[in-house]
Amino acid sequence: MGSYELIKEDPRNEGIGDVKANGGRDRYDDASDVELALRKSQSPSLCATDGRARNKGKAVPAANARLVSLDVFRGLTVSLMILVDDAGGIVPAINHSPWNGLTLADFVMPFFLFIVGLSLGLANKNFSCRVGATKKAISRAVKLLILGLFLQGGYFHGLRTLTYGVDIKHIRWMGTLQRIAIAYMVSAVCEIWLKGDDGKCDIGHMEEDEHLNPHIGEKRHVVLMEGNFIEFIDGKAVALALTAIYLSLLYGLYVPDWNYQVKCGLRGDTGPSCNAVGMIDRKILGIQHLYKRPIYSRTKQCSINSPDYGPLPPDAPSWCRAPFDPEGLLSSVMAIVTCLIGLHYGHIIVHLKDHRSRLSQWMIASFGLVLFGVVFDFSGMHINKALYTVSYVCVTAGAAGILFAGIYVLVDMYGYKRSIVVLEWMGMNALLIYILIACNILPVILQGFYWGRPQNNIVSISI
Repeated sequence: MGSYELIKEDPRNEGIGDVKANGGRDRYDDASDVELALRKSQSPSLCATDGRARNKGKAVPAANARLVSLDVFRGLTVSLMILVDDAGGIVPAINHSPWNGLTLADFVMPFFLFIVGLSLGLANKNFSCRVGATKKAISRAVKLLILGLFLQGGYFHGLRTLTYGVDIKHIRWMGTLQRIAIAYMVSAVCEIWLKGDDGKCDIGHMEEDEHLNPHIGEKRHVVLMEGNFIEFIDGKAVALALTAIYLSLLYGLYVPDWNYQVKCGLRGDTGPSCNAVGMIDRKILGIQHLYKRPIYSRTKQCSINSPDYGPLPPDAPSWCRAPFDPEGLLSSVMAIVTCLIGLHYGHIIVHLKDHRSRLSQWMIASFGLVLFGVVFDFSGMHINKALYTVSYVCVTAGAAGILFAGIYVLVDMYGYKRSIVVLEWMGMNALLIYILIACNILPVILQGFYWGRPQNNIVSISI
């Protein structure tokens, strides 16, 4: 999840640095300072002479600045991931929902996808060659896929064992990192090739000369808003097209009977046994390559300890033992939509000049998404993480937008940073934390040191 660190264009392109305001507190009096800093960090033709703005005496963030609120949001999401991973088994109520419904753990994946999209909106503002930028995006996505296969494909056998290795016949092809890689690659290609050309090379020089001719400032604003509108329309069209494809397959595909003596023979079912999401994964990936501990094994039909894992009830259906991948192919289509929504939020930062305009745009979009998601849920299109339904996308993306806007106000507008320095650090090192803790690499390393016999190690004693 935290693997988004692999796909950043440059750590300096994350956005906003610190500007000291009156009273010793960090604050930006005008979001145009943020916009100028973002552009300066990309364009070599714009170099800050002495750290001061050229107009109106405003302080401008350094070119190597970061958008601190984004780091904090990412760090908070990493913390949430660790919490639900470690405490989910003790408190099943915060663990992933067994099927329909929404719990605290169900926000982690869409939050990371939203962050990836938002980061893309900040990073890919200027590039000299679309082909070269596309190659870089594909290269990063491939690296992330390979890392995902290594960490989540079954190579490591988890705690309480010092063995490792995976049979290629049973390797798990999909996973959290693989889903993020797919969403990133599609979103990056959309950002690179669907971006409007207007002002792509000249906006920086407009900013540089604005203090000499006030009409240039008006022209620059028009160019930025037209580009933002084009990007929004293109991104919206892609998101709507992907949603239409997902819905047509989810409700239109015929699901026949399948292994484990499961009787289906119907269309449009969204239950655990006969949905099109699982059928596509079984046909394309192969049932032996799916996740062996499906989330629906915690439902009442499959566990006497529901919503926790437990023994099968006497009358448990046969599909309770069947594999199901929560990061499957069809569900990843809607994961791309979450990333595209985050991309639009990044465009708002780049193109809108003041804090109030940004916040109003974010709040309208966020509350609108949540409202749509609730309406869809009540209309029968239930919130479901395993299927990654439209209602789930709307509610979680809207929640991500609201939370990010709140962090933006506290951190980048009013400068409350001392109390969240740990979250900022976690956000800047998200991939390392994910590999060592979420993927159990650190415990696997530690349990390799034991006394007398393998069972006598610090990990086994602590658990």
